[in-house]
This record gives sequence, C-alpha cells and structure tokens, in this order.
Amino acid sequence: MTDEAGWVRVDCHSHTRYSGDAVTQAVDVPSRAREAGLDIIFITDHHEVDGAFAAQAAAKPGDARIIVGEEIRTTKGEIIGLFLQERVPYVLPLLEAVAAIKAQGGIVYAPHPFDMIRNSLGLQSLTMLAEGGYVDIIEGFNAKIENDELNQQARDFAAQYGLPTMAGSDAHDPFCIGSAVAVIPDFEGPKDFLEAVRHSRLEGTYTPHSLRYPPHPNAIPLEGQPAYR
Repeated sequence: MTDEAGWVRVDCHSHTRYSGDAVTQAVDVPSRAREAGLDIIFITDHHEVDGAFAAQAAAKPGDARIIVGEEIRTTKGEIIGLFLQERVPYVLPLLEAVAAIKAQGGIVYAPHPFDMIRNSLGLQSLTMLAEGGYVDIIEGFNAKIENDELNQQARDFAAQYGLPTMAGSDAHDPFCIGSAVAVIPDFEGPKDFLEAVRHSRLEGTYTPHSLRYPPHPNAIPLEGQPAYR
C-alpha cells in the first residue's frame, strides 16, 4: 500500500499451485498480497487462468485486487497476457499467441526477456515484437533474476523503443509475493492501465525460489546482489 493518494502498488507477475510448479494456494493470494503491501496483483499462472479466477472469487473487502493473466509458452519464448477472460493455448507461434491476447482486449507483457536460463524471448524475438508494435510492456525488474544486469538490459531495451516497464515478483510461494513492485496511478481496466504504467516507479529485490525449486545449474551465483529501486 502507498501513502500517495491515487497511486497503487502492483505486482504484475505471480503464480499459484495452478501453475504446477508453485506452492501458493490461489485463495490465499488476495489476503497475502495485502499483507505484503500490495494494492493489486496479477496472477499469471503457466497456461492456466482458473487460479486467478479462484483468487478473485475468494477476495474479501480490504484484500488486494486480483487481475487475471497467464504466462504462455510460445514457439519463440514466454509472454504474458494481462486482463484475460479465457486461457490462451500454449506452444502457439508467437504472433498467434499475441493475437489471442489482443482478441480478448488483453495486454502483451514480456517477462524476464533476457534471462536465457528460462524460456525467455531473447533479443531477436523481442525486437520483432517491439518493432511491429506487438508488445505493450517490458518487465523491467523480475525478482527471480539473480544478475540485475539482465533486468537493466530489459529497462534499456524498453527505453530504446519507448515502452513502459513494470515489475514482477514471479512469486511461486507466498513469501515472495510483493518482492517486486511497480508504483503507478490507480486505474480501471486495460486502457487506463496502459496510461498508468507510463508513470511507473519500480522497486524490488532478488528473492530466489524456495528450495523445492533449486536454481538452474547454469546460473552464475552473485554475492551481495543489491535491491533495485
């Protein structure tokens, strides 16, 4: 929660047990997100939207608002659809997945685009999306990226193409919810959101996956990783 009137704290990227690789119960997200100081959290399960709808149904007055999203594996890497009404199939060609998001009035969000130990887009695919006007938002801080140079590369890319950046905890357990936050003006619906994110201020700190999900064997350990603010 922020003390600034008319502004909200948002986590754009989180997972529940519906993802298949997370431990957070969907029904616990609204209250846990509020405890973490969030006003709004997007639930972006892998290839599922049912968890987000379950969380919306479980929300009580005073809880964080839940918005439905989905992290979608395409043939060229992962993208996220925000403000979805229904599930987008996985392993579609990249532009077909983009079209499926847009057909629902959704927003195309590029998560951890340069973290290649995950199924990320990488420079070539992200450039194609940016130059074609297909991507709306770049994830400028992902809390699961140990080397912040990769987050900085995403922020630099966004600046080059005039795209806004947002932050995602990529939380797979309740304790990591809210470890990456964007502070933006409050909004109603995707159109307002796209205007609000132009004013985003990103905050976050590296929070590794729980021991149930060990780091990728190719990850380079870094000591003293600073918080980003």
